[in-house]
Amino acid sequence: MTLATAPSTTAAVAPPAASLLGIYLRLSCVPVIWGATFIAGRIVSAHLPPATAAFVRFVFATLALLAALHLSQGLRALTQVSRRQLLGTMALGATGILAYNLLFFSALAVLPAGRTSLIVALNPIVTLLVAAAFLGERLSATRWLGVGLALLGVWVVVTRGDLSQLLQSVGKGELSMFGAVCAWAVYTLLGRRLLQGLSPLLATLWAAIWGTLFLALLALRDLPTLHASSFTLEVWAGLAFLGLLGTALAFVWYYEGIRQLGAARTVVFNNLVPIFGVLLGWLVLGEPLSVSLIAGGAMALAGVFLVNRVR
Repeated sequence: MTLATAPSTTAAVAPPAASLLGIYLRLSCVPVIWGATFIAGRIVSAHLPPATAAFVRFVFATLALLAALHLSQGLRALTQVSRRQLLGTMALGATGILAYNLLFFSALAVLPAGRTSLIVALNPIVTLLVAAAFLGERLSATRWLGVGLALLGVWVVVTRGDLSQLLQSVGKGELSMFGAVCAWAVYTLLGRRLLQGLSPLLATLWAAIWGTLFLALLALRDLPTLHASSFTLEVWAGLAFLGLLGTALAFVWYYEGIRQLGAARTVVFNNLVPIFGVLLGWLVLGEPLSVSLIAGGAMALAGVFLVNRVR
């Protein structure tokens, strides 16, 4: 998942034909990377408590984002934020980094990676509903159809095809992931309102700095229960992947696409994330592909597509 969602105010710049293929190739890799974050998160959450896992992930991510800022704008850009923007990034760190990642790792500790990735597909749906309820945004009939179809699809996934068993099917993992989706919706809307004029890279870096500090305070409580044996090579690889590739590299590529192609053409790639989450869960972790998972996932993705395709 990308971290910064404040809309870019820069119009898409038509790239030369020679570089267009490279942009599309990188954008095609982004949903694969984000789909794989659920696999890495599943592996890490089996060995580490959520706060510790999230903290180490964002140590990697923050260092990588600092390097990206140094190469693109210079570290002096860190000081070129207003007090209002700094407070805004603190709110982003509390919602999109602290809350989201605690709930993300809590869910993956008990849920299969593919199932979790399909619940996360509700992110744009919940964001749209919150915006309609609290910010007065109006929804077209097509978007309402997309919302209903996406919710029905996730309902099928959660209940494993038995729609009458919703209450019995929703456990700690599902509630944690729904909570993560809500935290992301708040993060997204806060970013839109608070961070006008701040570049996505700088906004994400400051949010990551705040989130890492918040997570460090919670991770201190885990110290008495942590064992060195928990930090296996597999766990370190998963944490490095989450921080360096899943956060920093994919973020840079994604916003390169927004800058060069525009948001409308770039956001379509997000629809592929749950597909790769399910496929990689099956290929890497041996998670079963049930009929309800495939059918519900298809409905959810179709609903998300309807919501995203309307301007």
